Amino acid sequence: MKKIIIPILSCMLFVLGANAQSLSIVKGSISDGDTEKPLSGVKITVTDTALSTLTDKNGQFVLQSVPVGDQKVIVAFNGYEKQTFPVSVMQGKEINLGNIFLYKEYDIQDESVISLSDDELNDDESSADNIAGLLQSSRDVFSSTAAYDFSSTFFRPRGYNSENGKLLINGIEMNKIYNGRPQWGNWGGLNDVQRNRELSNGLSPSENTFGGIAGSTSINMRASALRKGARISYAASNRSYTGRFMGSYSTGLNEKGWAFSVLASRRAGNEGYLDASLYDANSYFVGIEKKLNENHSLNLTAFYAQNRRGKSSPNTQEVYDLKGRQYNAYWGNQNGNKRNSRERTIDEPVIMLNHYWDISDKTTLNTNIGYQFGKIGNSRLSYGGTSLVTSTGGDQYIVGGGANPDPTYYQKLPSYALRQGDLLSAYGADQSFRNDGQIDWNQMYTANLSNGNSVYALYEDRNDDKQLSLNTILNTEVSDNITLNASVAYRKLKSENFANMLDLLGGTGYLNASSFADTNDQAQFDLQNPNRIVKEGERFNYNFEIDASILDGFAQAQFNYNKVDFYLGAKVSKTAYQRNGLYENGSFAGNRSLGKSKKLDFTNYGAKGGFTYKINGRNLINVNGGYLTKAPTVRNSFSNSRANNDVVVGLTDEKVFSGDISYIVRTPIVKARFTGYYTKFSDATQIAFYYADGLFDTTGNNNLNNNSAFVQSVLTGVSKKNIGGEIGIEAQVTPTIKLKGVAAMGDYTYD
Repeated sequence: MKKIIIPILSCMLFVLGANAQSLSIVKGSISDGDTEKPLSGVKITVTDTALSTLTDKNGQFVLQSVPVGDQKVIVAFNGYEKQTFPVSVMQGKEINLGNIFLYKEYDIQDESVISLSDDELNDDESSADNIAGLLQSSRDVFSSTAAYDFSSTFFRPRGYNSENGKLLINGIEMNKIYNGRPQWGNWGGLNDVQRNRELSNGLSPSENTFGGIAGSTSINMRASALRKGARISYAASNRSYTGRFMGSYSTGLNEKGWAFSVLASRRAGNEGYLDASLYDANSYFVGIEKKLNENHSLNLTAFYAQNRRGKSSPNTQEVYDLKGRQYNAYWGNQNGNKRNSRERTIDEPVIMLNHYWDISDKTTLNTNIGYQFGKIGNSRLSYGGTSLVTSTGGDQYIVGGGANPDPTYYQKLPSYALRQGDLLSAYGADQSFRNDGQIDWNQMYTANLSNGNSVYALYEDRNDDKQLSLNTILNTEVSDNITLNASVAYRKLKSENFANMLDLLGGTGYLNASSFADTNDQAQFDLQNPNRIVKEGERFNYNFEIDASILDGFAQAQFNYNKVDFYLGAKVSKTAYQRNGLYENGSFAGNRSLGKSKKLDFTNYGAKGGFTYKINGRNLINVNGGYLTKAPTVRNSFSNSRANNDVVVGLTDEKVFSGDISYIVRTPIVKARFTGYYTKFSDATQIAFYYADGLFDTTGNNNLNNNSAFVQSVLTGVSKKNIGGEIGIEAQVTPTIKLKGVAAMGDYTYD
């Protein structure tokens, strides 16, 4: 029996040992990427199998009997980013993935919250405004630093202006058709309902839009997506406003399929850091969503961010030396109060209706309609008030106009008298400016009362816009590795543009004519109603409409594999503009100013692509590149839209080529990105408007002080080149100490 049993037992043990050796095992441990503490309860699964397990209290896991071959191990934990690890399983081998670090899903509420930048609101036409991506504080240390720490210096990443990026709210593009830039003030003060954001850096892919070379930011204000609960906050500042109160409440999706969200906030201050920079803003938001069934939801969003603020003047070094950094030339004392002559008012409510359709587990269709209406006004002083005089022969001619009330007008500064060699006048100008140097409201009232018609007046440049936006966005997963995105969008704008009389400053009326013209007819701003006396609340000077429409579509494919991710995208668009003059300007009589202009049509296209090569889980190389054409904006299409229908001579599409390459490192301790970029702009158009003294010589004696004019400077065929690099490094030295370093170097030239 022993001779029989022993060999049998030996064979059984040999077989069992051989089977144990053939079983493949995958094991490892999971820790928090920031604190390095073990995470228990993390789910580990192998795709296309029933294998799964959870980490123990020490963060460790073991997967038994893993099938031989190429497999994907998924690591998922609530509140953390999901990670995928490709493994090649061999029979009888054990694979140890080591210590895996999970990083928390990004939530802007837990980071330095970036309010919408107020710096750019100081200047309605600033070319140094923030790009769309700066609305987003991102995990990338360079992007978050540019958004927060650098924003007050008007820093522009890669030298781009905001028209080179796209900003979407609930899938609808919010860039203005007039100049291509987002109007930040339309949603200022809505921070609590803007925390769900997706940022696309540069040309990298976005699910909702082709984007631009400066990337895209997509804000989701869907009622069911907003964090459930109530929130009340107060903030104090000495920068733009002095105080902000905000309250919000969101219900989340209830059992009956409804979700509600409301917000109200107020930002206010008599003045911020700069003198007389008043701030008066109220913001409101309402979101209502109804889940109709498992596949369909309707969402209604409405927000209104009324904003009125006092602007601050751009100053020369001479002015700063005399008055200091907080000086603002736009105000003066009136009845003991600081009155700012330049105020910006934004009053444009937005209403959106969104339909969300889950066609299947892998395909969604989002259809949106939005309507925006209201006004934007920028006030300023007019000192060209004129009087109509009748000569002894019965001829009428126009005279008048006051002195420039700007206290920093160059002829009022000491440097002007010094150039004339008049030291006594220079000293007097120095003392006068140091001791006062503000607008003299009383002097303007006195001049108007003695003249009858106003020599000085306060008016605003007004834009009353009505814009309809429609789009539909399709996202589908063709397979585990391929995702397709596509969109069709249409925007239609009706824009009224005019000068609106706000305050006659004690006068009885204002003559709607210019004192700078050679003849009475040429002086008329409206030949259909010559010599009209303007009252408060009436239009004058210029009055025209802009009709614009944009139809565009884009398609994109994204491919994701173990070692390489790549994407390809393309877009095409059709843009049309037309001006309709409501005044017949005397200097441009007939259809040069009255009636409809030539219709401008542009067809544009773009293509982009890129890839990410994963050296390993912590080292990546990312490359993006694209070529696109852009229609000129409305602002750069008409040489002087306030006066006539003239189109810029040689107007054409702008061409843009751009590319970047990045090396990215993500370890438990160090996260870094090193990027180099190159962008070439061609055939751009730029228009500037200004008043010039001594513009040209008509005497032949090199005397440039005899002539002055209002000038439109039109540049066409402009080429620009932006080249440079970005570095961002962040190191978690200890669980409570984090160091970061950021550098940007760029060379931006007219090429």
